[in-house]
Amino acid sequence: MVTDHLVEEIRARADIVDVVGEYVSLKRTGKSYRGPCPLHGGDGPNFAVDPARGIFKCFVCGEGGDVFGFLMKHLGLDFPTAVRQVGRRVGIEVPDREERREDPHAGLRAALAFAAEWYEARLAEPDGARARAYLETRGITPGEAREYRLGYAPDEWRAFREAATAHGLAERTLLELGLLASSERAAEPYDRFRGRLMFTILDLRDRPIGFGARVLDPGSDAPKYLNSPESPIFHKGEELYGLNWARHHIRREGFAALVEGFTDVIALHRAGVKVAVAGLGTAFTRAQADRLVRYATRVYLLYDSDRAGLKATFRTADVLLAAGIHPLVVTLPDGEDPDSLVRARGPKALRGLLDDAVDVLERKLQILRREGYLEHVEGRRRAVDGLLSTLRAVRDPALRDIYLDQAAEGVGVRRDTLVHEIARADRSVRAHPPVERERPAPSPERSSAAMRAERDLVLLLARDPRLFARAREVGITPGSFLNDVWREVFAYLERAAAAGGVEDVAGGGATLSGAAADALESLLEDTSDLSDPDEVFEAATRRLLFRGHRSRLREIDRELALADAEQQRRLLIEKQGLAAELREAGEAATFMPHGTGEGSDTRRSGTIPAGSRER
Repeated sequence: MVTDHLVEEIRARADIVDVVGEYVSLKRTGKSYRGPCPLHGGDGPNFAVDPARGIFKCFVCGEGGDVFGFLMKHLGLDFPTAVRQVGRRVGIEVPDREERREDPHAGLRAALAFAAEWYEARLAEPDGARARAYLETRGITPGEAREYRLGYAPDEWRAFREAATAHGLAERTLLELGLLASSERAAEPYDRFRGRLMFTILDLRDRPIGFGARVLDPGSDAPKYLNSPESPIFHKGEELYGLNWARHHIRREGFAALVEGFTDVIALHRAGVKVAVAGLGTAFTRAQADRLVRYATRVYLLYDSDRAGLKATFRTADVLLAAGIHPLVVTLPDGEDPDSLVRARGPKALRGLLDDAVDVLERKLQILRREGYLEHVEGRRRAVDGLLSTLRAVRDPALRDIYLDQAAEGVGVRRDTLVHEIARADRSVRAHPPVERERPAPSPERSSAAMRAERDLVLLLARDPRLFARAREVGITPGSFLNDVWREVFAYLERAAAAGGVEDVAGGGATLSGAAADALESLLEDTSDLSDPDEVFEAATRRLLFRGHRSRLREIDRELALADAEQQRRLLIEKQGLAAELREAGEAATFMPHGTGEGSDTRRSGTIPAGSRER
């Protein structure tokens, strides 16, 4: 049996252009590929393949579908055979029909299935009256409650536990899934969810994998929403509530609507907007965006319009842009969410807001104009900073180009200024990546060529303090060193040389940190032979002095990818000037990018096109 999960995984990994390209001669046209239709034998480029959405379409015969559908229509395969054929291409084994693999999480799934049915049954009982009354205020009928797998957790400490153990479920399993909780103050495990409306979270095969639970007592001090904890089959940062209902609609429409809450998803589906999904109470993640990009190239963001909601909107938009999805912002009336809007004004009002959605960058510019940031210099400087995250996140080249022009015009700065700011921000992130866990500081003796140059220079100065005069003459100062340890050792040796000689480490211990003292001691004990000290000195000082040139050259390469033709020309002139200075100083031009051969475009080349040089 071919499971839905396996089908989705194979579809996500498959390159539909590669598969279709074995049977059709395809040529890239914008974001899609075009060629003659093999299904009706056409000659013109009326057959399109969209790699981002993983679909094909003939605009003459009307046939269309995904990678499996193409093989079924073109080769006459049945669905399981098409899945197996594509699976082999992407390295995923699809078991034969007669094979039945044991689910390692079968026990967990059985417990979740029992819990979902138990909560749903409690909703219909007398104890569920308060939950049913709440649903009635939301316009949700008993039939819709069953359709969306809603339930009720009684306000009792061990009602679920007793029912589950009577059903034969192990407490260990219930604790692993977060259906029960334990505490030092409680002698026995107890129900995690009590007095709450239960939302069953389903996977793409409509199987329960977790729960979201809303407190019903308005006077309760407990969190308003409580979700199942992580488990072997539930990962909050990867799942999207409602995707099991919405995915086929999203694929058909080409867009999704992303909302904040469970009831918002249900409200939109009830209103006929069946492309709605929601995160699960945590910040939107790249894994969730990667899941959406399988189905859609656009996402409408329907978050709250207050400050916190806007912050979440823009952060989510950046994640979507980085995944190749174009985000559009829907501005909800103050104090409204999608659920309350539909109840108060009807589905037509919601559709009107969707029609009025604006691109995320335009929404940022609207807010900057409204709040007066663009009326004075300091505000415009802050506006540039506010737009940078979006400009840096976008991956679609055409959209990125549009954004740069739009931002430059909106804020009133030159486009090349924005390009430079983006490159500088990217460089800063690369230089200071997020630290996931503490690691020991790298030894000053083992690092890049630049760090070796710093050590070689300090070693020479420790051996012959007279070289300090030459070092000062060519412009070497403590600020020339990137490594904190070698900078400290250099400054210490410089003071010692000025005082008449290099002191013994023990005598200078009070003025050196422990790491610097250890480094200096290792230098003084170093007996390695430097065959040509003058050549080592020259090479090391050149490396330190021209470090800024190399850094700027790398920055120019990043800017070239964003620049228009005129900016490219100016950047390449600057690049050639820096390269000439490096060559004149005897530094190898190893910074030049690859792709400077015949046929390379100017974005990758280190040369200026003929006729473009300044005169």
